[in-house]
Amino acid sequence: MSLLTHRLIPAAFAAFTLGMAAAPASANLALAQKHACTACHGVDRKIVGPSYADVAKKYAGQADAAKTLAASIKAGGAGKWGPVPMPPQAQLSDADLASLATWILGGAK
Repeated sequence: MSLLTHRLIPAAFAAFTLGMAAAPASANLALAQKHACTACHGVDRKIVGPSYADVAKKYAGQADAAKTLAASIKAGGAGKWGPVPMPPQAQLSDADLASLATWILGGAK
């Protein structure tokens, strides 16, 4: 292989990898929009429920944060963030719940 090929292949792989890493973030925003999560939660501001940034802060440092948050999204609840209850999101698949929880805990970007 030529020197050019040795440089292009790693560069192309890096670009592909970075592109793949960016895709799930936008996919998770789309998932949040699809299930109307963004009607009540803003990325960095409270709407009806807490912002995703506040949720991430609350769960920061917990070893099982993604699992706990996914369960909370699925079950809904009241009292954690004030008097307005969050309806259960039991229709979401476990994969979607895990994806949303991970996205929220990662900064919802």
